[in-house]
Amino acid sequence: MRVACLGGGPAGLYFAILMKKANPAHDITVIDRNAADNTFGWGIVFSDKTMDGFREADEQVVNEIEANFHHWDDIDVFFKDRKITSGGHGFCGMARLKLLQIFQKRAAELGVQMLWEQEITDPDIYAKEYDLVVGADGAFSTTRAKHEAHFNPRIDLRTNRFIWLGTKKKLDAFTFAFKETEWGWFNLHAYRFNEEMSTFIVETSETTWLKAGIDKFEAAQSLAFCENLFADLLDGNKLISNARHLRGSAMWIKFNRVLCERWHKNNIVLIGDAAHTAHFAIGSGTKLAMEDAISLAKVLNSSDGTVPERLARYQAEREIEALKLQSAARNRMTWFEDVERYVHMEPEQLAFSLLTSSQRVGHANQKLRDPKYVENVDTWFAQQCGLPAKPIPPMFTPFKLRGMTLINRVVVSPMCMYSATDGLPADFHFQHYTARGLGGAALVMTEMTCISSDARITHGCAGIWNDEQMHSWKRIVDFVHANSGAKMALQIGHAGRKGSTKLAWEGIDQPLANGNWPLIAPSALPYITGTSQVPREMTRADMDKVKTDFVAAAQRAEQAGFDMIEFHAAHGYLLSSFISPLTNQRNDEYGGSLENRCRYPLEVFHAMRAVWPAEKPMSVRISAHDWVEGGTTPNDAAAVSLLFKEAGADIIHVSSGQVSKDEKPVYGRMFQVPFSDKIRNELRVPTITVGNIFEADHVNTIIAAGRADLCALARPHLADPAWTLHAAAEQGYADLAWPKQYMGGKVQLERNLERAGQLALNA
Repeated sequence: MRVACLGGGPAGLYFAILMKKANPAHDITVIDRNAADNTFGWGIVFSDKTMDGFREADEQVVNEIEANFHHWDDIDVFFKDRKITSGGHGFCGMARLKLLQIFQKRAAELGVQMLWEQEITDPDIYAKEYDLVVGADGAFSTTRAKHEAHFNPRIDLRTNRFIWLGTKKKLDAFTFAFKETEWGWFNLHAYRFNEEMSTFIVETSETTWLKAGIDKFEAAQSLAFCENLFADLLDGNKLISNARHLRGSAMWIKFNRVLCERWHKNNIVLIGDAAHTAHFAIGSGTKLAMEDAISLAKVLNSSDGTVPERLARYQAEREIEALKLQSAARNRMTWFEDVERYVHMEPEQLAFSLLTSSQRVGHANQKLRDPKYVENVDTWFAQQCGLPAKPIPPMFTPFKLRGMTLINRVVVSPMCMYSATDGLPADFHFQHYTARGLGGAALVMTEMTCISSDARITHGCAGIWNDEQMHSWKRIVDFVHANSGAKMALQIGHAGRKGSTKLAWEGIDQPLANGNWPLIAPSALPYITGTSQVPREMTRADMDKVKTDFVAAAQRAEQAGFDMIEFHAAHGYLLSSFISPLTNQRNDEYGGSLENRCRYPLEVFHAMRAVWPAEKPMSVRISAHDWVEGGTTPNDAAAVSLLFKEAGADIIHVSSGQVSKDEKPVYGRMFQVPFSDKIRNELRVPTITVGNIFEADHVNTIIAAGRADLCALARPHLADPAWTLHAAAEQGYADLAWPKQYMGGKVQLERNLERAGQLALNA
């Protein structure tokens, strides 16, 4: 096979090596516009785990790389004149130029031809001459640009500025530092990569960069500015630039986030940064490129299929793994871009928030890496919650809202059961809610409980529009209060245009075959066009009636003994429909601007708050993202949350979606947590987060990092009503009370878990 590798960086060279090693008969040429010794940037980083994979591909290269590595385990975070250190990370760094030299030497030994200082203008020229063209030409790939319509890249030029420098200061650990100036905050990403040098990347927002006047700096001024800024870490050492192709303030560049829909076209394929980039905050760009090279070489050297077929298999094999790492890199990238959101934190929490910002590493993993560090974090967090100075899993710390104190941070999420008759919660509901009340969670939230019979989603939805329903709820609440430490919250709502449908298991969101009741909404827009019933646009009289019903529901909730009520303004139900521009197209004072769209929900909230006891909290559930172009955005959600905070909301329950059937959510573990993080840390308002949270580690990480104050779990509590009790036992936390009737089970579970742990250690 004749192969042209367009680009002589790590991706192109490493692929050429592996192809030639697999079959010396391959005719492989590497072509690059730069000189062989010309590279941008200083050091690169690999994890110990990554090196194990490279060794399998080519041990000779790995041996040479390891001979030039600087290895370290610690991460240092400098913030507010403090240094927080965590260990056990297992990093190795080396000079990027040295890596390229190793690759060049190995490629030459294997017979790879390398052509330097050759401008590449049109990959199609090579595609006619060679069997395979590998676009390894970086984030600004000429190969990708030539066939942009086919590769369909999503290119996101980020707003932060950064400058990539080097220094002879020998850093002891991977170093993050944060400096406040009169213009704003600057971030440092730095690490030692050999015996003499360290990488030194300084980053800041575009706003701060402009305020500081850096856009008018010459190169020497930028270096002097950064030297002065981080003088305490540099100890008199100078900063050095090797960006010979950049002049003046152009040394401060922006990160180009690239993700291609397609990675191949006929006999042309993209690898490395040409196909996907990963932000430097996670240090995995070179890792991704080399792993692409391993996968592509392996697929191409199989005899199965044509070249285009093998290229398709390559993308299928690599795409998910690349996407996972890109997602982690995006999470950490946005953390740094939003760093001013976190600078109110104490050093302990900011450091933990940073270390877990990728969502690949959590509380449990950090504990495996450095038990003492996590013990210090847990002890500090416990103290902030008014507990004695000892390590307690963050999820088991108390939390107070007005006069209500929760024994831990776990919430049973609202889940519609569709099992009521005429709105009456009966035996099923008693069993369901009391079982979860006994299961260790601090707060049990009811399903959306409707304010009137025509406010229901289905004929199976629970209600609180009459005294019989109230007394049935009271029976549940009284039992939970008498037999556990859990509190009870009633979620109160109106289905709006999403009402009068079949039970979920009979056809979710599908209208009833007969017996439908009339629907109301802010605007006469059906939920599913051509399927759903068209609602009537609400009149002032409708609004007054609904408000009265909400107030009556709040009064009955108090009579039933609930500790908290939740105002349901999410998921496209009535009040949510007022807030979203997708569903509110009114021309009166209740439509148009965000403030106008929130006007009626706020009227209802104020009326409920007025009758709800002052010592008891109220939460508001919102959809923080409609996941539809033109719909509610996270920035809108922050503005909505602020309005409710000012109206007296004690906590914001942050969910997303279900407003429009056109939504295209991006799912994943804890996928809605960033919305909660934004609202909590920008507005300083407590939040409940929800959405694919299913492990104790998720809860501990979210709470300790300050991304939310409470975590609501739905499906885990369907599978296991005692999820929280079991989570405590699994973590060796014995202080969470079990029902006295179940103490024998607690003792046995703890004993069995202890034995299993001992067996694992001795295995």
